[in-house]
Amino acid sequence: MKDYNHYSLLAHNTFGMDVCADRFVEYESVEELRCFLLSPEAKTGRLLHIGAGSNLLFTGDFPGIILHSALRGIEVIAETDKEIWVRVGAGEVWDDFVAHTVRCGWYGAENLSLIPGEVGASAVQNIGAYGVEAKNLIVQVETVACQTGETRLFQADECGYAYRRSVFKEELKGQYIVTHVTYRLGKQPCFRLDYGNIRSELEKEGGELTLQRLREVIVRIRQEKLPDPAVTGNAGSFFMNPLVPDALFQELKRSYPDLPHYPATSGKVKLPAGWLIDRCGWKGRALGRAGVHPRQALVLVNLGGATGTDILRLAAAIQASVRERFGIELCPEVNYI
Repeated sequence: MKDYNHYSLLAHNTFGMDVCADRFVEYESVEELRCFLLSPEAKTGRLLHIGAGSNLLFTGDFPGIILHSALRGIEVIAETDKEIWVRVGAGEVWDDFVAHTVRCGWYGAENLSLIPGEVGASAVQNIGAYGVEAKNLIVQVETVACQTGETRLFQADECGYAYRRSVFKEELKGQYIVTHVTYRLGKQPCFRLDYGNIRSELEKEGGELTLQRLREVIVRIRQEKLPDPAVTGNAGSFFMNPLVPDALFQELKRSYPDLPHYPATSGKVKLPAGWLIDRCGWKGRALGRAGVHPRQALVLVNLGGATGTDILRLAAAIQASVRERFGIELCPEVNYI
């Protein structure tokens, strides 16, 4: 187990905020995690568990203990002729796992290529892209209770998954730490091509459709419209795509016939937040050292030296614009710390 005091978090948040934690603890086994959680310092101090910090916005130094998983490993635990169950350590880099599934010829995760972060976060955030969400793949989630150190296994239907939602993010927030996630993947060809411009990009190239080729196309699409956090600090999509009542969608459609939309559940329609932000004129604009990416309005960026407060100010201004013009409240996908 690694244990540091007054530890810089610059390498642990993709927004590139130069902040520090009072203490940083990285565990390499479930037993190390359990022992730490039962220690006196864990009981009395403020704890925050992070992954790669790709969905966090630090607004200042963290007065407490940051926990980070170094649990690794990708293990096949069951399979049939059609499916395979894979158990993965929460500290594995998500895109490394996706690349592994593609190399092995396992179908299901390829549309989630190049999403930043670690495997544990996939189960907390219910990450999603191009018509696929983590909940479509997750079978079970192994956790440790923060208060007792006891292990608990959550089946997928106990996780409360919905769009960018889980019990770990809401009802049970801060109560459990994810240690391993088991995914169900396919062994027979099954592609999801009808979201965004995947199919058109594939048709431009022609040739045989394979897992590797689909992954390459998705990676290229993401790289063309999303900034590399190693170059420009960002947390990917800053806001969630709003789910609005069908009646509001029909009203907006009359004023904006080109309004993109996607079906959702319970009489709601999902609208792309990036389109709404773009229509409010924010794409490529900046407030001080915080800006909106010129190719993707859903991404807020650190233009160099921005503070968390700078990003918050920009986010609030964007929310106000969208609220005034469309009557829609944008909710951040990024967690403010």
